[in-house]
Amino acid sequence: MSAELSGDVEMFTSSFTADQARQLSTRLSALLSQYGHLSDSYIIEFFTEDLWHTLPNSWQPVLQDLSYPQVADLLLDVKHEDRRECRRDRGRTAGSVKPEEFLENQSQSSLLGHIFRKHVKPKKQHEIRRLGLLVKQLCEQTDCSRVVDVGSGQGHLTRFLSFGLGLSVTAIEADHNLVAMASRFDGQLLWALEKEKQKKSGSSLVPVSQSSPRHVAGWVNPKASWEAFITQLRTAYCVNESPPTPSGPSKKKLRGSKHQRCSHVVQTSSSPRGSTDSDRSQDFDLTSRRQFESESCCSCVQPVCQEDVRPEENSQRDYSDFVLTGLHACGDLSATLLRHFVSCPHVRGITSVACCYMKITTRENPAPPGLVECPTPATPGQETLPSEFGYPMSSWVRGLPGHQLSYKAREGACHAVEDYVRRLREESELLRTHCYRAMLETFVRDTRPDLRRAGIQTIKKAHLLPFTEYARLGLARVGLPPELPLDLDRVEAMLKQQGRVVVYFSLALLLAPVVETLVLLDRMIYLQENGEPTVSDRNKPQVNSLCLNLRLPAGVDSQLVPLFDPNFSPRNFVLVALKTRG
Repeated sequence: MSAELSGDVEMFTSSFTADQARQLSTRLSALLSQYGHLSDSYIIEFFTEDLWHTLPNSWQPVLQDLSYPQVADLLLDVKHEDRRECRRDRGRTAGSVKPEEFLENQSQSSLLGHIFRKHVKPKKQHEIRRLGLLVKQLCEQTDCSRVVDVGSGQGHLTRFLSFGLGLSVTAIEADHNLVAMASRFDGQLLWALEKEKQKKSGSSLVPVSQSSPRHVAGWVNPKASWEAFITQLRTAYCVNESPPTPSGPSKKKLRGSKHQRCSHVVQTSSSPRGSTDSDRSQDFDLTSRRQFESESCCSCVQPVCQEDVRPEENSQRDYSDFVLTGLHACGDLSATLLRHFVSCPHVRGITSVACCYMKITTRENPAPPGLVECPTPATPGQETLPSEFGYPMSSWVRGLPGHQLSYKAREGACHAVEDYVRRLREESELLRTHCYRAMLETFVRDTRPDLRRAGIQTIKKAHLLPFTEYARLGLARVGLPPELPLDLDRVEAMLKQQGRVVVYFSLALLLAPVVETLVLLDRMIYLQENGEPTVSDRNKPQVNSLCLNLRLPAGVDSQLVPLFDPNFSPRNFVLVALKTRG
């Protein structure tokens, strides 16, 4: 395992001390205070708000004549790639979009076993392999064999951790349909594994474990205590203690006893109530599992009352330690997991990959668009935390002047800079779409001044259409007459400013990594503020530098790692942290 990690998950060696993290966050906050109007602006309002003339007068004549490749080179080119890319990726051929593992086959990673590639897109293949190996190493460093995967989706990472790396995994996902798919895919993998065994291939990519993950259908409440979270996980282990017989029931019996065949799927809410299922059996017969896979669905999960749980299971203090992971946990979910890491004594380590920063709650915007609300009413008496927001988490960043991040700034932080750079270098016709949409906004507001930033679904191949046709389609989508007369001279004048639109969007995009870094630094500083100062530095566990070149400096319990290829997976940073015992 160490050799595989050292070759494939090699990180840069630089890290932030607590002082460096605070100093950098201060500078970033000051920078955004000065130029935040760029990241706060909407490119569709380029003409209606005259955004070009909000730039400093000295900038305008210099920027307006830049060619698209010059915009890429002068504004957005990442000259210091080591700040964002893994060492292994720096030598990749110029212009190559996908990592080396996809050179032989554009859709299949050569480094991931074929049974883990089924139903998995290339980007996700890249992510689950690299994050899985990092989680495995963190388990070794913390003496944990158990992992909790939150926001597990269809279970791709869960299966790799469980079947591929031999870890005991509990996966929790709010979407019941995704949980059903994950359970079905588990069965398909077990069937493929049985075929592999029959062939006796001896391939190193064959899973090292046959233990199935536990799937929990439940919503993680960001306001619930860690005790409630542990109760939610515990439902995967209690009540039905009897595993299926080795020979497995017949298909006919399975049809008549749905609750028995869904033995590794559980349904919970964020409250202590929920359904429970049997403990996983290591020797669960593969034939039974194939029968389960052929007919399974998790709609048959049976709720179990809290009274059915044994009293000793209500105590949270005897719960086994585990490593927490979340791959692109959306909005406040990443912040919630970090808070559980800090508060819960059973969470020994965490790998957090964030996304959807615009869905983070803030004091200024406690209910941003897309915020997922609790699907069930809170249970009376359930322990809840005081109102806490997803940003800022740390006391330090909260005290910085100008630390506030608007919804638009956080949404911009999710954009893929690398993808836009490729468009600029290729002088792609796709660059036309921002100008088209900004032009359409002017005609919409001419007719309906109250209709601002109206949502228009993507117009297929808009960049290949003349603007008049684009406008006809767009006007209809906002409820305006498609035949609305357009001033063609005005249309022509705005089209000539397409270069300015691209430059302005590029300037806003230039600040996207600044916003993302401030959010991630805030989380790192939060962990530092809630560290264990009583533990001497020499006794602190350190991630094995032989595998990762990732050594936690004195006084720092966490580190940001650019784990994924940013050209392939733009949200490529992983926040890694671990605790000492005691």
